[in-house]
Amino acid sequence: MPVGAIAPITGKLRKRLILDLSVALGGGVALGYGYWYGVHIPSVQRRDAFYAKLQAQQAAE
Repeated sequence: MPVGAIAPITGKLRKRLILDLSVALGGGVALGYGYWYGVHIPSVQRRDAFYAKLQAQQAAE
């Protein structure tokens, strides 16, 4: 039974690195947008509405 040579694995590390970086950056951007529009913007709107209501109450007094 002849022993066959195994072909060298070339470029695997680079391909994996590109995949890992792409997934990390894509996931980070997606989570950043999720936080910004799901948490930050609504809290800023609640805060602004509170201070607008407070200012209207103080102007009415």
